[in-house]
Amino acid sequence: MRFKVTADNFPLVLAAVFTVFFGLLAINPVSRAVWIAEVIPVAFVFLLLVATYRWFRFSNVAYGLMAVWLFWHTIGGHFTFANVPFGWISELLGSQRNHFDRIGHFSVGFYAYPMAELFIRRKLAGPIVTTFFGLFFIMSIAAGYEIIEWWYAVAEGGEAGIEFLGSQGDIWDAQKDMLADTLGAVVTLILFWVFGKRWGSR
Repeated sequence: MRFKVTADNFPLVLAAVFTVFFGLLAINPVSRAVWIAEVIPVAFVFLLLVATYRWFRFSNVAYGLMAVWLFWHTIGGHFTFANVPFGWISELLGSQRNHFDRIGHFSVGFYAYPMAELFIRRKLAGPIVTTFFGLFFIMSIAAGYEIIEWWYAVAEGGEAGIEFLGSQGDIWDAQKDMLADTLGAVVTLILFWVFGKRWGSR
């Protein structure tokens, strides 16, 4: 019998693919200590989505957007973000910095989309409050994660702490990461209000 991905089973197929992907990249990471620290939030978000699937099923667009960060961060955990083979982007931008983590932070903002979807479909708030809550939710997560990175770098020290922090020598790295998170949220909130109804989000 031929298997087919449909709108109904898309989240389940996506979850299965991610589970296999996660397992493969758990094999022999560059730094096991960094990998453990990096995949904790990934595992938490994934298990939370699995646990709440029957209670609230997001749209396929929302699951697809959330999956971008899950896959991206898993890759970063395997290689450490500063060492992901991503040189072609740096060359394209004329930069010596590895921007893999910047794109990862931008994808964190994608979670504003399902947050807005939850508020609208559950009728928890109107459009203005929903938009600002989605944006501020991402901004608070961004700031909180930068604090966790700093705390881990200080507590762990050594190479693992530096790799987890991932600043690559940029003293403004935390601020730029938070800006990337915020811009990702702004973009996806615009997509939600412009295309959400067409994509079946509301």
